[in-house]
Amino acid sequence: MPFTSPLADVEIPDVSLYDLLFTGIPDEDLDRPATIDGASGAATTYRGLIAQVDAVAGALAARGIGVGDIVALHSPNVPAFVAVFHGILRAGATATTVNALSTGDEMARQLADSGARMIITVSPLLPAALAAADAVGLAHESIIVMDGAEGHLSLRDLLGEGHAAPTVTFDPATHLAVLPYSSGTTGRAKGVMLTHRNLVANVVQIADMVDVHRDDRVLAVLPFFHIYGMTVLLNLTMLRRAVLVTMPRFDLVEFLRITQEQQCTYLFIAPPIAVALAKHPLIGEYDLSSVRVVFSGAAPLDGEIGGAVARRLDCEVRQGYGMTEMSPASHIIPAGADGLSLSTVGYTIPNMTCKLIDPETGAEIDVPEAGVSAPGELLCKGPNVMVGYLGNPEATAETIDEDGWLHTGDIATVSSEGAVTLIDRLKELIKYKGYQVAPAELEALLLTHDAIADAGVIAGHDDEGEEVPKAFVVLQQGRELTAEDVMAFVAERVAPHKKVRQVEFITAIPKSASGKILRKDLRAGQEVSA
Repeated sequence: MPFTSPLADVEIPDVSLYDLLFTGIPDEDLDRPATIDGASGAATTYRGLIAQVDAVAGALAARGIGVGDIVALHSPNVPAFVAVFHGILRAGATATTVNALSTGDEMARQLADSGARMIITVSPLLPAALAAADAVGLAHESIIVMDGAEGHLSLRDLLGEGHAAPTVTFDPATHLAVLPYSSGTTGRAKGVMLTHRNLVANVVQIADMVDVHRDDRVLAVLPFFHIYGMTVLLNLTMLRRAVLVTMPRFDLVEFLRITQEQQCTYLFIAPPIAVALAKHPLIGEYDLSSVRVVFSGAAPLDGEIGGAVARRLDCEVRQGYGMTEMSPASHIIPAGADGLSLSTVGYTIPNMTCKLIDPETGAEIDVPEAGVSAPGELLCKGPNVMVGYLGNPEATAETIDEDGWLHTGDIATVSSEGAVTLIDRLKELIKYKGYQVAPAELEALLLTHDAIADAGVIAGHDDEGEEVPKAFVVLQQGRELTAEDVMAFVAERVAPHKKVRQVEFITAIPKSASGKILRKDLRAGQEVSA
């Protein structure tokens, strides 16, 4: 039986993203700060930002960039990202955002697949951009370096040209705004085609649930090139006329310093940052009393860790769920949801419909009259769901079925009240003697041990080649544990089939820029053991 949001549907304007965010701003908001560079404290007002967006659009149009063109944006979180990103869209072009950590080869694959005509980057990332351009035959003159580099135009150059923004027309429902790359439910990264309507819809759908206020100062350390940072941080903050405080990369000391000095009120994080906020001794050395909300996304947040953060910072902690393919949010713990467990990802957002499917039989799982449903794969429909994967109809058909349901590849349950809880990725469940074991559940349990700083769990193999839960453990500095200690800790707290059977101590858990554990990297380094 399908289920929807307990909140009423919202009206989704038939406009471009630029028009939604930057048209009709009251005069009293135009001279308020829109962005602040966390490193330097330099501020840009909404009036100044809109002028920059329009000037970038005009400069791109003067170079023949417009509707139908793809521009690669390759940058960490800096204020200029906001102006350039929206300038690309204002010109009618499509932005394909590139991971700031991409190698030249990785970037080249994205450039080739997307057909990008131009690269806009920053000087520290220029070597990778040059290598990628050479690999696909893109002229170096087509690379703009925002902060300047010899032989390349800079953002200052573009702004100084004084071109007016072009007049462009397109259908927001069909015109691609962004082309981020995602592995989807499995496999190699693919271009996710998201229209202006997709992005407009998702910002409007989540606005009241996320509840960023006009007077909030939003700390933006999660990358804008990732859809979570792009929609939930950047675009939502602009919609609410709040202040976006940027950080180019995560460093705990800098994160705490900026939060304290800029009096940040709303922290968007990924679970690894939550672990630090809950456990790291440095937290007590900074005044974080300005923080009213910590919101986690990009990967499941354990309820115990979330609760520890809430108690330590004396703030509200919430989380949400989504995928790049859903622009990205589909489920959120809304503001003021008293009594809703932090172990859930909250309720379905307005204008979406979901259902659970038994992965073995394909049968639909009913929403229970009381309690929690059986687990099943989560399927979603809504105006924020992607058009498809660029040039890959086979992968699109594997993800969106004939009835329009997007198959997330995530196993979840739903309560009688509509709260959704993630169990794990369908393809990451460990099969132990016929039982399914969720790595995320064991990881969350391991993180409750005060000697464990971080953990990742995958399917190891025993001498017979059968799958067994294997834990990779990072210890807190100065603490000691044996593999037997770890296995005993888990065994005392789980059913017999969920016991950790193998343990390996490592120095760091590999994670993506958005905070997801890279289990493939853990698997690549493991050896078969008894």
